[in-house]
Amino acid sequence: MPDTRANFPADMLVFENQAMLGGYKIIAGVDEAGRGPLAGPVVSAAVVLPENFDIPGINDSKKLSEKKRAALFPVIQSQAIAFGIGIADHGEIDRINILQASLLSMKRAVDDLGLIPDYLLIDGKFTIDSNIDQRPVIKGDTLSLSIAAASILAKVTRDRIMTDLDLQYPEYEFKRHKGYPTKAHKQAILTHGPCPIHRKSFKGVKDI
Repeated sequence: MPDTRANFPADMLVFENQAMLGGYKIIAGVDEAGRGPLAGPVVSAAVVLPENFDIPGINDSKKLSEKKRAALFPVIQSQAIAFGIGIADHGEIDRINILQASLLSMKRAVDDLGLIPDYLLIDGKFTIDSNIDQRPVIKGDTLSLSIAAASILAKVTRDRIMTDLDLQYPEYEFKRHKGYPTKAHKQAILTHGPCPIHRKSFKGVKDI
């Protein structure tokens, strides 16, 4: 796991260090992207970082530019001990609600790691359905280096999915807003009606 070095704020390593002091060795940060959009999946990532992890500039993905996230994405993947991606699609979101779909995508990301961590740091206030010891961390993407790294992988992965979906449904301009409820997106729904990947249970879609 990361050690406390000058490249990272000490307070972004508190949760990792506490877990290590508790005897845990394989610590995974877990975060999701895409709870708020009106269309597309929710995507989660899980990341296990090594002690010699050395990538300055890691932060909550929402605080980074698209260009910066894209630059960090392959570097995190190459330096991580393991990373996994989990997806819950629009249909699952409509069936079980966005919170449960987010937690499901997080579980899938952990299952996709290729190894079994002994501790999870989960962004938010909920735990996931797993026998692995875990700790929810509110605003974890700004407080934990592992969660911040996961937030970047999740966000970039989801943005790429929405960019690909833009080719299938160009009238909604998913490449531009990634499915979030912008004025242009809401107008497109009014004009064209919902498309197959819209979340039919969400306000702004179900009422149309």
